[in-house]
Amino acid sequence: MLRRQQLEELEDEVLASYAAKAVTSRGRSYPLTESPNRTCFQRDRDRIVHSKAFRRMEYKTQVFVFAEGDHYRTRLTHTMEVAQVCRGLARSLRLNGDLAESVALAHDLGHPPFGHAGEQALNEILADSGGFNHNEQSLRVIDYLETRYPDHQGLNLSYEIREGIAKHDSPGAKFDQDEFKPTEASTLEAAIVDIADEITYNSHDIDDGLASGLFMLDDLRELALCRSVLEESESEYPQMRDELRRYALVRALVRRQIQDLVEAVERELVARKIESLDDVRAQTEPIAGFSSELAVELDELRLFLRDRLYRHSRVVAMANRGKNIVREVFKHFIETPGRMPENFTARLKDEPRPIVVRDYVAGMTDRYAELVFKSFETGAPWPIS
Repeated sequence: MLRRQQLEELEDEVLASYAAKAVTSRGRSYPLTESPNRTCFQRDRDRIVHSKAFRRMEYKTQVFVFAEGDHYRTRLTHTMEVAQVCRGLARSLRLNGDLAESVALAHDLGHPPFGHAGEQALNEILADSGGFNHNEQSLRVIDYLETRYPDHQGLNLSYEIREGIAKHDSPGAKFDQDEFKPTEASTLEAAIVDIADEITYNSHDIDDGLASGLFMLDDLRELALCRSVLEESESEYPQMRDELRRYALVRALVRRQIQDLVEAVERELVARKIESLDDVRAQTEPIAGFSSELAVELDELRLFLRDRLYRHSRVVAMANRGKNIVREVFKHFIETPGRMPENFTARLKDEPRPIVVRDYVAGMTDRYAELVFKSFETGAPWPIS
């Protein structure tokens, strides 16, 4: 069995000079005896996977709510797909896969029920209390709300993972300016999580949109990014049924974006003479990004998804219903806070009621929020949390 020290030595041998290595981590908020068999980032990954917040993502919306069917992506399956892409990118770029995977697994822990619709509802409700941002909430989940240890709150994760979550695609987030310096770039491992997130939802929202029947394969021919892939598969496999052609398209989209990103990052590393993690952190413009050619094609894809999927009447109806449930559930607990679990009601002595209710509602799954809503709408039995 490889011991932690051997794993750290292996990182030093295999990873690039600009990678974030476990042995040089900036550490944790609370002292912790090191694991004998895992690096700090491997240990953090395990803590994230064993958290309640991670398990709850199974019943949180990605695009389609869970009641729409068993085969659509949830927030959990999306997260696992992002983590998978991150590990592949990290290998190709000789980055720390354990760090990238850990940030990926935790980046959506703060998402409320009903996806971005739930986030919009909470942001509107909490306009006078600082609003709501799921990246800030993800950091709050791992730093405060997940209580699994007797000597501190939170999961006590390494700085680099917390920083990656705080700065994940979050220009409007109000993270701690002293701790997470806005003028300092995060690790390249954290940066590729942002891009892997985009690669995943660009490709897999196409998959779920096709599976739902909201648009068809022929509709995608208007997109330069999809047209050549479809023509190639039709030439090679003219009798392939549509379901298999859909899978081939999604694989090709993921592969194309990953290859383009790796090549673009490698060019940037050479052009900017990046040789160390300090060089990475000193950058004022992102290192990780797609080529200008692919960026144009992805903009076209995003507009297609916006118009044909996210703004489709069926998806909008689901979103509006989710927003209404979040608003009503939030209002209910503001008016009757004693119906929250004891670990939340105990906080009301020291924390503002809207903040405590926010934490409770944001942690709900779609399914549980539905049950709570129905219980005070119809008088059904109060659901067990």
